[in-house]
Amino acid sequence: MSRTAVVTDMLKGRTRELKMPGLTRGLDSLVRQARADKWTYEDFLYEALSVEVASRAESAVRSRLREARFPELKTLDGFDFDAAEGIDREVIADLARCDWIDSAENLILAGPIGTGKTHVAIALGVEAARQRRRVAFCRAADLVQSLVEARDQRELGRLQRRVARVSLLIVDEVGFVPFDRAGAELLFNLIALRYERSSVLITTNLAFAEWPKVFGGDEKLTTALLDRLAHHATVITTQGRSFRMKGRRGGGAAAGQGRRATKGATATAGATKKKPLKGRAKKR
Repeated sequence: MSRTAVVTDMLKGRTRELKMPGLTRGLDSLVRQARADKWTYEDFLYEALSVEVASRAESAVRSRLREARFPELKTLDGFDFDAAEGIDREVIADLARCDWIDSAENLILAGPIGTGKTHVAIALGVEAARQRRRVAFCRAADLVQSLVEARDQRELGRLQRRVARVSLLIVDEVGFVPFDRAGAELLFNLIALRYERSSVLITTNLAFAEWPKVFGGDEKLTTALLDRLAHHATVITTQGRSFRMKGRRGGGAAAGQGRRATKGATATAGATKKKPLKGRAKKR
């Protein structure tokens, strides 16, 4: 074995000791390129450290995506904005910058089943994870069940602290399964703990006026919950038929315009059922 090969192996041993897996993997190609291009020592050191920094960034993103527990990975590139009614491409692109998460604001995606709410929610969560923010995704029924089980096992505080650490909590499918009063109170307490501290993204197929029947029939609790969610919130209302039904029937889709609620909009459980969730465009 040549002296160069021996030195390279020794260098790899040092990079492993220092827990630099990216540099360990890329060292051979870096050495070859350094010789070919006659890099200075400073150039080689800079490139070597850059390889490790990039590797750690990629590893952090993979870790964030794994921790989020998305049911599947969805991206904004894979979303059909032309077929979506009520979802504006520019509005979503603005949200994908994640400034609203840094400001501890909320996002509510409301509309009929199958109109792209979950896809957009996951895609925005993926963007947040790629920017190395902590994200947690859960269906509303599963979250409430976890809260109830944690309470029964006297581990509710631990679960609440774990959820409190995430920058974005995505609660999907609010309205599909009703909660009893105890479950509704636990979910309310969790969201109240995040109020003006961390962001919540909700997807729902219900108008605000219908929420009390999901939250144990308790209108006061529901009103208090909506007040916290809609304060500092953006509300996007999707429209039209289910994407899946359109595909099955071969129907077309008209492009719609997104609508956003103002920051500080007040939502009440007594809003009329026929009115869509809407508000003035929020300026950024």
